Amino acid sequence: MSYAGPDLDPPQSRRPRRGPLTVALAALVPGALLGWLVYEAVGGGPGGHDGTAAPGPVPRRSAVSSSPPVTAAPSGTDSLRGKVVVIDPGHNPGNFRHTAEIGRTVDIGNHRKECDTTGTSTNDGYAEARFTLDLAHRLRALLERRGATVKLTHDEGGREWGPCVDERARIGNTAHADAAVSLHADGSAAGNRGFHVILPGSVHAGAADTRAIVGPSHDLGTRIAGAFLRSTGEPPSNYLGGGTGLVTRTDLGGLNLSTVPKVFLECGNMRDSKDAALLTSGAWRQKAARGISEGIVGFLRQS
Repeated sequence: MSYAGPDLDPPQSRRPRRGPLTVALAALVPGALLGWLVYEAVGGGPGGHDGTAAPGPVPRRSAVSSSPPVTAAPSGTDSLRGKVVVIDPGHNPGNFRHTAEIGRTVDIGNHRKECDTTGTSTNDGYAEARFTLDLAHRLRALLERRGATVKLTHDEGGREWGPCVDERARIGNTAHADAAVSLHADGSAAGNRGFHVILPGSVHAGAADTRAIVGPSHDLGTRIAGAFLRSTGEPPSNYLGGGTGLVTRTDLGGLNLSTVPKVFLECGNMRDSKDAALLTSGAWRQKAARGISEGIVGFLRQS
């Protein structure tokens, strides 16, 4: 989701000391990482692993291993009939043509923030906004096959820019979504890899009141994180979240103004060459969509 556009310097997060993978990460996410390592060892892993640095200290949350196991429903079933899912593809491919419009600020409850940004891109120019739309289409198809009603906050052939972050939240609220997921890819420094899920913190200010959704959003986020890791082989971020793959923030309008369970997913770092090779692969994006779908299914089945 990096808020640095292709022509801006990406946020420079502190690069952690790198140690042996089985020691440094296994201590933080023993269940999930051990399963991932075994998966890779037997040849099941697809290969490849995943910004905006969160302001201030990042609270340590439950590790990815806390995500409950997901049992996938067979394709074509109606197990999600009656459920509404809102998918929010981060940014808009046309935003760069409308910098004045997206640069105006909107109220997100505890402060004001830009309507939207251009997003980031790979060094070769593959835009985050293109990535998120493609992933959203793949995810929508999988969820609809399970019987869910799926709404996108915007789509190709629709609006030329935006919507603003406050409107993105309202779309989910108005739809009375059972779950909402905002899709992104990060723009951090090279060498920073891995995915992370952004969870809403407790905000009660102005038009924002997330207190009722903090708990269910955490459940949604941990389920998506676990299923995403299993499906893609992309490990939790090595630069945010302390190895858990989970980060809590209170500065994002799309979360602050949501009244339905909602999370952001940063699928990888577009400015790292190894992550970029995955993000630009259609086959990998299909695995990503499958993992996100599995996490959403697990959440909706118990809600």
